[in-house]
Formats: sequence, structure tokens, C-alpha cells
Amino acid sequence: LPLSVGVESDCELLDFDLEGEVIPCDEIRDRLNCTLVPGVRVLCVYPSGRKIKELTYLHTNITLEYDSGIPVDCESALVELFSAESLIVPKKGKNGVQDQDIIPLIRSHSIRRAGEREIVLDAVVCGQNPSLNPMQMVAAIALYLPDMKPNFAKCKRLEIYDAEMNAFR
Repeated sequence: LPLSVGVESDCELLDFDLEGEVIPCDEIRDRLNCTLVPGVRVLCVYPSGRKIKELTYLHTNITLEYDSGIPVDCESALVELFSAESLIVPKKGKNGVQDQDIIPLIRSHSIRRAGEREIVLDAVVCGQNPSLNPMQMVAAIALYLPDMKPNFAKCKRLEIYDAEMNAFR
């Protein structure tokens, strides 16, 4: 599953097949780790992967940073925004810009303060068919709540799930 430019991740999967002799999973992990760049490492190797079409949801944290402090009533405005029945946001794609209703693509969300200048938007969103780039939620804030638009937003993928919310492996 491609990661958008500038998005951080704690959960990336690599799917590949090996031909020839059977190699223990721990040895595959160790061999891969010897060749990877610093800061990137393989944590686990699984003997047989699942079909990528079973991947359904992404768990992500979006940190909204406000240089002058969090605007008054920001949390309640964000809760109301993402609780709407519909939320249309323009999405750039291969065929140009199209409107996308992001509400059906958000399975769950919560909002919490993370200091005087940060709000964390924790969300589980559709990962494919259709997918929601979590940064579209930031675009919705800029479009519908311009006074609540953060000065900076960063996104981190935490986990990938199947349709039953089991970790996808």
C-alpha cells in the first residue's frame, strides 16, 4: 500500500515470494536487515501472506499544529465537522480533480489535545476500494473551518487492518 510523500509510518508491509530452498523466517529478517539503510528495519517475517485485497482499513494519527495556540472551540468544531452526514472534499487524481465525500470513508475518529499548540486527530479510514488519504481530513478542515486550519499537519500510519479490524499480516 503506497505511503503518501511526507507521511510517516509505524506499519509498512513488504510482500514477496522466494523460490528455491526454504529459509527460516528469522533468517530472512536478519538477511534483509543487513542490507537496509539505517533507520529502516524488518521487525517480523511471516511465512505466508494474505491477499492484498483483504486490506481494508488504515489507523492513522494526524497531528494539527497551531503556531499561536489552538483556536477557541476548535475541538468541538472538529467533532461536529467529522460527524456530519456528508463532507465533500476535492481530490486530485489521475483524471483531474473530483469531489469525494469523505464521511463514508471514515470508520472512526477521535480528537484530543496534545499540548497548548497541538491537536491529534486519531482516525481509522478506508485503505482501498475506495481509499481515503488521511490528509484529506486536513483539507476538509481548511475548506470548511478556515479559522481552525492548522499551520502545519503531519500524518503517521499506525496500523493496517482487514474488514474485521484484525491486524493485516
